[in-house]
Amino acid sequence: MNQTWPMTPADLGITILRTALGMVWVAHALLKLFVFTLPGTAQFFQSVGFPGWMAYPVFAAELGGGLALILGVYARQVSLLLVPVMAAAAWVHLPNGWVHTSPGGGWEYPVFLAITSVALWLLGDGAFALRRSQRFVPNP
Repeated sequence: MNQTWPMTPADLGITILRTALGMVWVAHALLKLFVFTLPGTAQFFQSVGFPGWMAYPVFAAELGGGLALILGVYARQVSLLLVPVMAAAAWVHLPNGWVHTSPGGGWEYPVFLAITSVALWLLGDGAFALRRSQRFVPNP
């Protein structure tokens, strides 16, 4: 593990954010696998205008990306790469309204996950990352 010492409370906070976000991404993937099934997810994708085959790379991105976030493997880049997945989910749920408990699911939850992923990209990897990303340092 690559950790710069002394560790700050902010480093630990980012780690908690990174781990929780990774767990949600893994949960999204496992929902597609075990509840809806991948063929069922492909049918849903087709019903909302996406090619059905996209369900499989989306599943892989959610599972692999979530595990990478949990482990801290290039977490900044991974979190940014996952944003389009939730942007597409928000677009699909937009007609259903704000609250995700609405029939068909609302758009606030996917938007929150997309924004949280962008925040992690801006914040960095946190503590206990296996493979660190380059720090985001704007030009002075």
